[in-house]
Amino acid sequence: MKDASLLTVPSLLLRHELRLLASLWLWMARRTHGTVDGSAAFGYARGQGAMMFGFAFVCVVESVGMSVLLSDWPAVHHVVLVLDVYTVVFVVGLHAASVVRPHVLDPAAGVLRIRRAVHVDVRIPLERISSVRRELRATHEPRDGELNLVVGAQTSVTVELAEPVSHVSFLGRHREVRVVRCHADDAGGLVRAVNRAREGHAVP
Repeated sequence: MKDASLLTVPSLLLRHELRLLASLWLWMARRTHGTVDGSAAFGYARGQGAMMFGFAFVCVVESVGMSVLLSDWPAVHHVVLVLDVYTVVFVVGLHAASVVRPHVLDPAAGVLRIRRAVHVDVRIPLERISSVRRELRATHEPRDGELNLVVGAQTSVTVELAEPVSHVSFLGRHREVRVVRCHADDAGGLVRAVNRAREGHAVP
C-alpha cells in the first residue's frame, strides 16, 4: 500500500469513498475488518447509531421535498437527486465503517489498533503502553502529542505511551502522539483485556 503522504488529494478522496463502499458490503455481510483468530474486537459505534440514522432520515426527507420543489426543472432535479442519494449513502457508509472497523487487540502480534471509521487506524505496540484506564471525558482541548477520537461527544478510554507512535491524518500529515483517547462501548472490558495482554495472558 502506498504511503498516504505520497498520494494526491483526489487519490485520498477516492480511496476514502472506496473504503466506505467496502464497509457497507462488510456491514451487510455481518463481517468485520482487521480481526484475526486470537484477537478481540471492541466496538464504539453504539453511541452514534441513532444520531447517524436520524441524520440520514433528515436527508431523505430533504430529498423528497426538493423533488417536489424542482419537479418543473428536471435537469436540476436529477443533479440534486444524485447529490441527495450520495449524501445518504455517505452517512450510512460512515456508520457502517465504524461498525465493521472496531478497535482490535491482537496479543499474538503485540498490537492494539485504535480506529475511527475509515479515517483513523493507529497501531500501538503493547510494549509502548505505560498505562491504560477507563476515563470518561466530554471535553478535549487540542494539545501536541494527544489524539482524541471522540464518539458521541465523549471518550471513555485513555492510553498513555512510554514512547510515541505515529498517526497519519486523512490528508497524510504525520503526528507523533503519546496519549490516545478513544471511546469503546465496553470501556472496562477493553482496559482489562489490554492489561491482561500486557501481562502475557490470552484474551478471554
